[in-house]
Amino acid sequence: MANHPMSREPDTLSDETRAAPLRVLLIEDSPLIRRSLVEAIDASGAFQVAAWADTADAAIALLGDEQFDAVIVDLQLKHGSGVPVLARLQRDGLIDTTFAAVLTNHALPAYRARCEQYGVRHFYDKSFEFDRVIDALHDYARARGRPV
Repeated sequence: MANHPMSREPDTLSDETRAAPLRVLLIEDSPLIRRSLVEAIDASGAFQVAAWADTADAAIALLGDEQFDAVIVDLQLKHGSGVPVLARLQRDGLIDTTFAAVLTNHALPAYRARCEQYGVRHFYDKSFEFDRVIDALHDYARARGRPV
């Protein structure tokens, strides 16, 4: 007979749901930075980079085809900007239900203000705050009842 505590509350998440990592869409055009981010994000086991894109158009197509728990957007891409991705997240109402972060080398106040207009609450400078986006993802996972 198994020894179970009498005060144990029923699980609200199935073991399969609890074990499944949260899905991240990464929009980053630098292969080196993308590789570093994938390693850092996947390392905890709470997250998995399920897809990546290096253009806004490719990211928007992925958002139309799949569901993601988190989206990390670089503002300056080789071909255009990540801003259309933020606009899509806002227009589709995903900005309130999806973790959305901007990680950019262009962390000027004007860019931050523009991202805030799209509902972005996480805005980080790649040069100085690379680890903060990972910390914010972990906070998001904990808030959703996921162990990190």
